[in-house]
Amino acid sequence: MGLGQGLCCIGCCWAMMLVLFVGGVMSLTIIAILTLAVAVEKLAPRGVLLAKLGSLPLIAWGLWLIASALFAAPALS
Repeated sequence: MGLGQGLCCIGCCWAMMLVLFVGGVMSLTIIAILTLAVAVEKLAPRGVLLAKLGSLPLIAWGLWLIASALFAAPALS
């Protein structure tokens, strides 16, 4: 039963586990921020809404990083 639960957890949460591993290797501050974000999502009355609103700046930052990398790279021609 434990093996089945572990496989289910890896199947649905592998991306979060990867972020926690990489973040934990890099900085305990990142882990503390992620812990706080997850706690707010789980415990706040409107936690899901807060999580969705919190994802918007992260999506914008990711798009900005992609765009800046594309425009900074030399043309391949």
